[in-house]
Amino acid sequence: MSLDRELSKRADNKCELCGNTEHLEIYTLEPIKDKSLEHSLTVCKTCLTQIEDPEQTEANHWRCLNDSMWSEHQPVQAMAWRMLSRLRKEGWPQDLLDMMYLEDEVLKLAQATGEGEDDADKIIHRDVNGVILETGDSVVLIKDLKVKGSSIVAKQGTAVRRISLDHENAEYIEGKVDGQQIVIITQYVKKL
Repeated sequence: MSLDRELSKRADNKCELCGNTEHLEIYTLEPIKDKSLEHSLTVCKTCLTQIEDPEQTEANHWRCLNDSMWSEHQPVQAMAWRMLSRLRKEGWPQDLLDMMYLEDEVLKLAQATGEGEDDADKIIHRDVNGVILETGDSVVLIKDLKVKGSSIVAKQGTAVRRISLDHENAEYIEGKVDGQQIVIITQYVKKL
């Protein structure tokens, strides 16, 4: 059975977060790259837009988490925790977070993107011009870089698409150059 069908069946053809039945998509929890039943959930366009762009988050839309946070499915629990953590300053989300219990493995997955950390504690990745980098951004190399452990030289001007961030060091990002996943120092890239 395909992932689409399995998720549709699990979600009963509804958004697993708010229950909407229109414009459904598969969302895979960051920083996971492979779509799988254990790391993906069905979300509507409204939820997806707000998940991916914190600037568009409407707190009242997420009151639906009062129900979905109790889901038996781990990706739904992790996403509910992330959104409640993002909104915790509203008051009511903190009350829900206080009631919520996650297994260690699910909590680790939920915390993988840095949601729930105070802004002062968050690691912020910036390019050479000081522009903030996010997971999924595209960057361009501003200098030729030798790739350690191989004979590859990543040339200046090479575009690196869909980067991922190192959540322990603000100086490192990861991306594919010539089909090989490499670690790149942020001072040698510029956001596209």
